[in-house]
Amino acid sequence: MSGAVGVADAVDSGLETGLRPSTTTGDSPPSTTGGSTTGGSTTGGSTPGGSTPGSAIARAVRTYLDHLSVERGLAANTLSSYQRDLRRYLQFLDRTGVGGLDEVSEATVAAFLVALREGDADHPPLSSTSAARTVVAVRGFHRFALADGLAGDDPARAVKPPTPAKRLPKALPLSDVEAILDAAGAPGTALALRDRALLEVLYGTGARISEAVGLDVDDLDTVDQTVLLRGKGGKQRLVPVGSFALAAVDAYLVRARPELVATGAGTAALFLNARGGRLSRQSAWAVLVKAAERAGVTRDVSPHTLRHSFATHLLDGGADVRVVQELLGHASVTTTQVYTLVTVDSLREVFASAHPRARD
Repeated sequence: MSGAVGVADAVDSGLETGLRPSTTTGDSPPSTTGGSTTGGSTTGGSTPGGSTPGSAIARAVRTYLDHLSVERGLAANTLSSYQRDLRRYLQFLDRTGVGGLDEVSEATVAAFLVALREGDADHPPLSSTSAARTVVAVRGFHRFALADGLAGDDPARAVKPPTPAKRLPKALPLSDVEAILDAAGAPGTALALRDRALLEVLYGTGARISEAVGLDVDDLDTVDQTVLLRGKGGKQRLVPVGSFALAAVDAYLVRARPELVATGAGTAALFLNARGGRLSRQSAWAVLVKAAERAGVTRDVSPHTLRHSFATHLLDGGADVRVVQELLGHASVTTTQVYTLVTVDSLREVFASAHPRARD
């Protein structure tokens, strides 16, 4: 509980900092500075009736973020996204002179959505995906405010997020995946063994990058050939590990990890950096990008690309979509079904080339 409260406190602090007019740039992005400039004067967060950091709306937002952190246990990255989206919402309410939750109408929320899509002097226009994410945060906030007795109505209920254009996951051909795995790390080094093990685990289990770097040594069961992954919201799932990934991890544990852990203070983390600490998400990402460059793979590659490839290759091999759902840790099979569109394309190509009556 104390860890969750600490995250919420940090989010609250960031929220107030983002709204308070400041003369220093610090680490805050330009898009989150408080206030707007009109005729050379800065209104900041103190317009009459506006949603200043101490206003009822700002306090309600902080209460909502506490709820997300403590009661729903959202991850720090997710909380940060909610903070950023709701900060922008508060800035919009401030500019429009809204000072209380009961002053917010459906038209207010709809106008905010329009502002997201059109952009302004301080913010570029958002894509439908980014705007939808922000509106979801606003809808969640107003739903919470009504349920918690902080407001008498939910003005965002009827405002629907824009529908993002459906984009198919970008899966790599198996030959590209194998080339990337073979190109991991400089040959003969401890880091090369670590890099190969990391990429084998990412592709072999469909793990998210955060799940892979969050693994401890004890999470891997070499007897049962399974690994315990901790997904979004702290949800855990047990995933089988194939022989290639197990062999790569075993080589890393025996020949490389002892060398790496000796340079640090000791940690239970499975994947270590050169200083003996837990490997970060950014460093793990860089491992994949460098391996792709060495392999001559020209397509943009990310850790999620290996996850997409894992799912697509399973479905191409005949796996049931609900099995893939469990392996990926998706809460709904609907999320997983987007991969079936990829396999249908593959089937269509085979059909067109093989069936005698498929084309003229």
